This record gives sequence, C-alpha cells and structure tokens, in this order.
Amino acid sequence: MSAAAILPAPAEAAQAPDRGRNRITAKALDRIVSAVAAEALEVDARSVGVELGDDKGLLAVAVTSPIRVPSLEGIRAAGSLPAGTGGTVLERAAAAQESIRERVRALTGSTVGRVTVRVARVDIRSEKRVR
Repeated sequence: MSAAAILPAPAEAAQAPDRGRNRITAKALDRIVSAVAAEALEVDARSVGVELGDDKGLLAVAVTSPIRVPSLEGIRAAGSLPAGTGGTVLERAAAAQESIRERVRALTGSTVGRVTVRVARVDIRSEKRVR
C-alpha cells in the first residue's frame, strides 16, 4: 500500500468539516497553576499568587506563595528536619518549580518555559499534641 492511499488527497482534506477548537482561558489557567503550586508547597490555593507570561513562545509562570515548614520545636525535638519535610526551603522551592512545570504541562498541554517561585512567607506547621 502506498503512502498516497493512506493520506487524504489535498482536495479531500480541504472539504473535511472544521471540528472547532479547544481553548483554556487565562482565568482557568491561573486557577490550575494556583492549585498545582499550592499542592507542591503544601498551602491553601487562595494564598498563592500567579502571574502568567510569554517566554519565547513558551508559558512563563511566576508564583508568589507561602511555604509550609515544620515548627522549630519539632525540629529541636527531632534533632534535625523531621522525615517527610522535603528538605530545606530552597530545596523545596526548587522541587516545586519542577513539579509545577510538569503538572501544568500534563493538565493543560501547555509547554512551560520559565517557572519562578517566590516564597513570600512561611506557614509554620504546629505540632499537634496527643491528649
């Protein structure tokens, strides 16, 4: 079978019905990025600020957010960072950059270029007392 038999002829392609387009609005994209960033930084999505832009044809994302950290009492009691914290604030911000890039691409199909994470404050995770 030749390639010509598999591919539609140019005249046939021109007559094919237009199937429409799917678009993600800026507001929807903003909400998706907020939710993804909030999950990566372990904070509420309402506390995450997002700016979207263009990075040479790719989606540029700037996130301003608090980041959840363990309390100093918990660190002092454990003698080091408790397991499961994800590392230092800088390590977690770097991991959040990659997570945001990959999750936004997976959810929207957009190719994400630059991702900037600005940690605006810390949300201290207090230790819950057992009664």
